[in-house]
Amino acid sequence: MAKIEKFEDLEVWQKARKLCNEIYPLTLKESFVKDFKLRDQINASSGSIMDNIAEGFERDGKIEFRQFLSIAKGSCGEVRSQLYRAIDRSHITSIEFDSLKSQAEDISKQLKGFISYLNTSEFKGAKFK
Repeated sequence: MAKIEKFEDLEVWQKARKLCNEIYPLTLKESFVKDFKLRDQINASSGSIMDNIAEGFERDGKIEFRQFLSIAKGSCGEVRSQLYRAIDRSHITSIEFDSLKSQAEDISKQLKGFISYLNTSEFKGAKFK
């Protein structure tokens, strides 16, 4: 496995950023923009995925990184649940829903795999060198 120097190089972070950037413009639609709580929640939870991956990476320790990846995975679940609310309220189309839900599921699976890898890895983190 190649050594990753910065969180921006992590594929899972790049996917989380893409998801966040696809959700935001949808929340600017006329009906969605008036659903203040859901609009704010889905923007926050989609941003939380990428933010927690970044924060955990920057902590330079395996245990903390694993914990932040777990939080990011939880935020993925939040986004999926909020997408159901968005489609139920006719804020997004079924095509938008399917695409975003699929992306969130992919990110969640990748995070689960990353967590599993860290659970079995001898790697401790840069701060333990």
